[in-house]
This record gives sequence, C-alpha cells and structure tokens, in this order.
Amino acid sequence: MEPYLALVVGAVFAGGFYLVMRRNLLRFVFGLILLSSGVNLLVFTAGRVSRGAPPIIPEGASAPVGEVANALPQALILTAIVIGFGLTVFAMVLLLRLYERLGTVRTDRLKAHLEDPRPIPGLPDEEAPA
Repeated sequence: MEPYLALVVGAVFAGGFYLVMRRNLLRFVFGLILLSSGVNLLVFTAGRVSRGAPPIIPEGASAPVGEVANALPQALILTAIVIGFGLTVFAMVLLLRLYERLGTVRTDRLKAHLEDPRPIPGLPDEEAPA
C-alpha cells in the first residue's frame, strides 16, 4: 500500500509545484492547498498505514494488546489540516482584496502596476488633506 501512496504523494506534490510556479495568484493558492495536502499524506504514509485497533490500553494492562494504529501521525495531520485551512482562508481573503483594489490576480500585471503606480479608484490620495 505504501508504494501506491508514495506515487500519489509525488503526483500531488508535482501538481502543487506546477500551480505554485504559474503567474496567477489564484493558482498559487490552489497549489499551496495541494502542497499542504501532499505533506499531510506524506506524514500519514510515513506513520505506517495499518489496519490496527485503536491504541486503547485494556484495564489491568500496561500496554495495548496486539497491533494498534499509530495515533501520533493522525494527531499531527489533524492539526495540520486546521492550520492549513486557516492559512487558505487568509490567503483567499487577501487575494479577494487584491482583486477588488487592482482588478487582477496576474503577477505580471501586478508588477507593471508597481512600476507605474496610478491612483487606484476607491483609495484616498496621499496628497489630499485628511
């Protein structure tokens, strides 16, 4: 099972890197989501995929009996999913505000705007008195 998961992790990473390298910030965010999912799947695969029982210690024993699932990668992945979701929402809000202000998400057009900054509709002029 692990070799197939390793191939899936490689494909997810390749797709994520491809999207991150594009000149569109929306695709960059989607690539970031794919890279985050790839890391989660990598940690899950590295923690050994097994069909063991939950890691519960029976009463009167000092260790679990039989083969048990590794709970640490599952806890790490759950935390990473929550953090990744927060990062994704933050990046999408920033992207939305950027699109509202400048009207584009293409990095080459953003660079052109930085080189020739014209007044942006909706923003107060810096020369006008407050």
